[in-house]
Amino acid sequence: MATVVDIDLMADVQKFGAAEVNACFSCGNCTAICPLSDNDATFPRRVIRYAQVGLKDDLLGSKELWACYHCGLCSESCPTEADPGEFMATARRYAIASYEPTGLARVLYTKPVIGTVIAVVVALFFAGFMMSQAELGGIDAPRLALFEFIPNDLIHWMGIVVMGLMFVAGAWGVVRMARAVGRREGVTLKDTFGSGAAWKRTFVALWDSIGVESLGQKRFRDDCHDDQVVEPLWRRRWLVHALTIWGFLGLFAATLIDYGLELLGIKETGTPIPIWYPSRALGTVGGLMLMYGVTVFMLGRWKKWTTAQAESKGSDWLLLTLLWLTGFTGFVIEVALYVTTPPVWGYWFFLVHVAIAMELLLMLPFTKFAHVMYRPVALFFYALARDKRAAEA
Repeated sequence: MATVVDIDLMADVQKFGAAEVNACFSCGNCTAICPLSDNDATFPRRVIRYAQVGLKDDLLGSKELWACYHCGLCSESCPTEADPGEFMATARRYAIASYEPTGLARVLYTKPVIGTVIAVVVALFFAGFMMSQAELGGIDAPRLALFEFIPNDLIHWMGIVVMGLMFVAGAWGVVRMARAVGRREGVTLKDTFGSGAAWKRTFVALWDSIGVESLGQKRFRDDCHDDQVVEPLWRRRWLVHALTIWGFLGLFAATLIDYGLELLGIKETGTPIPIWYPSRALGTVGGLMLMYGVTVFMLGRWKKWTTAQAESKGSDWLLLTLLWLTGFTGFVIEVALYVTTPPVWGYWFFLVHVAIAMELLLMLPFTKFAHVMYRPVALFFYALARDKRAAEA
């Protein structure tokens, strides 16, 4: 197969950041010092070269692009100050914009002002649509008024539509990425489902990518750090990253449990319940983890605690802000729900909370939030390719 060279690739990637990477002369120091680089994933040198020589397909099909956790060691040791760690982050932004077909991700990443306007407009659209259906009068049960002033069915079906759109856009990007990585790694459907041994490797790779790495943060926790610099436990990036992921998943699971309890006729959505109820306990713990993780991330970027946090783009702040507002408004709603008479401000916080939560889900495939889709896929191919080579050895 002929190799297609895109002579404009580097210029296009640089629109997403990493303006200094042209200083790289491929000395290999970054690969040598990276604690995650091994025989199955050598980076960031290889990925930088793909961009420099215009190998777009290789860049977008690189599992190494997503195996990097941006610890910053490569940037700190780079003799030309080319900042390879920031280049990897930039290349991931470029990849997200390339995987999805609408062009929205490119706008959000390369035009921060326009991206912010879009985010505000989307939130206002959700809020305005819900307000057009709001019923502020005729409520007999004051404790339920906070959740009843916007019809439950409206929120329910709006959530289904939003999740459906998110799934379609996300699946489109994941399939394109999986095909690109699979071609480059030489992994076919036969290698994943063609035999009993292939099925076994597939299940092991799924466990490694989702359970061990994505949720357990094993390599990020054990390997991706500077042995010479010991950060206090409360701000270690692997822990903050893990708490943010676990917190969001906890809130999502609590919402599903709450709807499940309503479908079973056990309780209505929004009914005050004891702290030990599964949905409330899980939601409270998840919300605290999310708020802690996002707040520390924001402080780290503001104070530039590490090399990895020295460069922040508008897209980084947009995602963190939306996540923080989701968690904060959720706790405010919790307070408003348990007072004798729902305060007026409770209605507005409820409206903001639902609008931002809907926006987060809808924009997941187009923002940095898309890491939760693409990183597990890349880590799956990493584990599968490693186990396949081990079996053939």
